[in-house]
Amino acid sequence: MRARDLAVDYESVNVDSDALAAARLMAEHKLPGLLVLDERGEPRAILPASQMVKVLVPEYVIEDPTLAAVVDERHADRLCRALAGRSVSDCLPRDAPPPPIADPDDTALEVAALMARVRSPLVAVAEKSKDGTRLLGVITASHLLNELLETSAG
Repeated sequence: MRARDLAVDYESVNVDSDALAAARLMAEHKLPGLLVLDERGEPRAILPASQMVKVLVPEYVIEDPTLAAVVDERHADRLCRALAGRSVSDCLPRDAPPPPIADPDDTALEVAALMARVRSPLVAVAEKSKDGTRLLGVITASHLLNELLETSAG
């Protein structure tokens, strides 16, 4: 099975998309992360849901987790306000690596190795040419696992 056969349509956002809308998209579709595209529509980064949660948590609580116990629920409910007026690029770490990109002809094992090596919940499948990168779809870790398990059962 090749990457092009495993790739599916997947939600993506642009670097300048609204961060709160991106968080809602992740939550509503129960996504492990989003593929972030640059201004040309080419894969730029992966925004894991865990990174979006990190943006919500005040820095002082990350530095001293015991402080989380003293923040009352009324204030905790306001955490999503941290996303208001921010873009997706504001939520990406400064050193966000480019997303893992599989060639359409890569095997399922090559995709699995790439995913494991970079510890990403998803891999973009794209054709690269001198004109740029054309996104074909995405392979998520859960989808890849499902396909590998079905293949091994048969």
